[in-house]
Amino acid sequence: MIYQTAQDWRAAPTKRILFFGMSGLGKTHASQLLRDSGGWFHYSIDYRIGTRYMGEYIADNAKAEAMKVPFLRDLLLSDSIYIGSNISFANLTPVSAYLGKPGNTDKGGMSMEEYRRRQEQFRQAEIHALLDTEYFIDRAQRLYGYSNFICDTGGSICEWVDAANPDDPILSELAKHTLMVWIKGDEAHTQDLIRRFDKAPKPMSYQPEFLSRMWEKYLSENNCQEGDVDPDAFVRWTYAQALAHRQPRYEAMAKWGVTVSADQIAGLRDAGDFDDLIAGAIDSRIASGAA
Repeated sequence: MIYQTAQDWRAAPTKRILFFGMSGLGKTHASQLLRDSGGWFHYSIDYRIGTRYMGEYIADNAKAEAMKVPFLRDLLLSDSIYIGSNISFANLTPVSAYLGKPGNTDKGGMSMEEYRRRQEQFRQAEIHALLDTEYFIDRAQRLYGYSNFICDTGGSICEWVDAANPDDPILSELAKHTLMVWIKGDEAHTQDLIRRFDKAPKPMSYQPEFLSRMWEKYLSENNCQEGDVDPDAFVRWTYAQALAHRQPRYEAMAKWGVTVSADQIAGLRDAGDFDDLIAGAIDSRIASGAA
């Protein structure tokens, strides 16, 4: 770890943190709290994905839909209108909308072939965005004068790494430049996430092997074909299983850094609280013999 002791952390002239864990447990909340304190640069992986690596895909997809409407087609072909995505830290909907859901096209779904293609685009985009972390650490300090840096990762980071491999290219790079912090939820948090997702199902990114297992299992259990699948029903059915699939992967990643609870994150009031929380997490790691 780049901070071996709590004292190292407290005395460091530059503090660099990377949050990971399930979406909805406070990564963005803590990142915004630190950013609003005035001393931290907030690097959002999802924002980087949407603006740098998938922006053209998103805009082209919107243009393709507009081209189906004669009135809009004429305006686009004459360069009379412009179509783009309005991505912000608080609004990443264009990325989710592009990822989409597989199933019945009349219900807003897409073919599994197209769905897999977009999933692969997202996988590559997320890996590139994660590996851009060092560049943004330097950019934050050199261009904007921020000494402290927070990287806010997406929930799918665990899908692309092998935490058991000490030479994993993504984790090795991230651990070289940041203190990796797992925000760990308990069973009550998991059930709350499932309830929230059930009310408003949204697209997710899955490890290809996991997606294949879930898709084949869903078709078999429901005795249906691809075109019969209700897109929302599939992602709802898959979500709880995806959380169970990801939990041990996050836990393995935690060995690369420290662990804090979602309740501790929710209780943060300011940057001082955060300093204390991380110092305590480092002490806990040392006491457990993991350091």
